[in-house]
Amino acid sequence: MTEILASHDAWWHVDAAQGFGKELEQLRHPRINLISISGHKIYGPKGIGALIARKHERQFPPLRPLMFGGGQEQGLRPGTLPVPLIAGLGEAAKLAVRNNNERALKCRAFREQALATFLALGAQRNGAEDYTLPHVLNVSLPGINSDLAIKALKNVISVSSTSACTSHTHTPSHVLAAMGLSPEKVEQSIRLSWCHMTPDVDWSEVENILRALRG
Repeated sequence: MTEILASHDAWWHVDAAQGFGKELEQLRHPRINLISISGHKIYGPKGIGALIARKHERQFPPLRPLMFGGGQEQGLRPGTLPVPLIAGLGEAAKLAVRNNNERALKCRAFREQALATFLALGAQRNGAEDYTLPHVLNVSLPGINSDLAIKALKNVISVSSTSACTSHTHTPSHVLAAMGLSPEKVEQSIRLSWCHMTPDVDWSEVENILRALRG
């Protein structure tokens, strides 16, 4: 995308709620004009986030306020600033950069164990591996309905069939459908996410439970 927009005057916004604090170099690219981040995604306080704005050809992005009142944040966000939350977000961001390599290694080790278990069951990885973050995984398990897998595994590991954003619905993942997966593959998909603090999992038990679901 940076190559496409290199000489274009379009403003570019990146939703980095998942990647901020994890994929460092890509977000440092000067062509990105706006970056949205969320504090709890990097283990900071809940209820705090930020919009990072960069100039493009010496101009700030043409932002307009959603609320009106005081002149805080250059007139974009009126109201008293939540100082403890801001301080917590700042400290969490510092730790995310300082401990980035260590956290990534732990997440990749977890991912390798999970993948080995699911591939032994003939799972299909959903998503391009080269563009997948080390702390998330989505697979389709042939012959196993995702709802049954979620219930069967609940005492061993927490998995889901959709992202947290759509967990209140029972409809199949629209993202997987847009990626071209068949309805059958979508119904067989499970999603995992973890972090460097996630406890170890008994993957042999996970495999045994899933094999038993196939009868």
